[in-house]
Amino acid sequence: MEAQVLAALHHAPGPATAAWVQERLGGDLAYTTVMTILSRLHAKQAVTRERAGRAYAWTPAADEAGLAALRMRRVLDGEPDRDAVLTSFVSTLSAHDEQLLRSLLAAAGPASGRAPGPARRSPGHHPATGHRPSDEARGG
Repeated sequence: MEAQVLAALHHAPGPATAAWVQERLGGDLAYTTVMTILSRLHAKQAVTRERAGRAYAWTPAADEAGLAALRMRRVLDGEPDRDAVLTSFVSTLSAHDEQLLRSLLAAAGPASGRAPGPARRSPGHHPATGHRPSDEARGG
């Protein structure tokens, strides 16, 4: 339901009220349900809100790519073994996606705010073996 509410907000001509969102979703959801979803999205920083009379007007906090990145970060933050999750993720990237990720990381450089040290290794670098799992995944 969160994805449907976000999709409706992305199609809004500007900030939208919960009633507007409810109407766009076909009215099948109760107004209170829409408000609950919007409040949860606000708590997740996926939407912003501003007063519009007695109600709030809601706006997506980022474009769809930004929201996807936010979801990815939340998944990663919820896992106890970040290294394993990132290793698994990188090992399944296509050659094109891996090169794009490498280019983006190189462009971000030291000023990106990433912590120095082990987290700065190449994506997918496995500290025990010294190689990238994506090489193996592609038979390299």
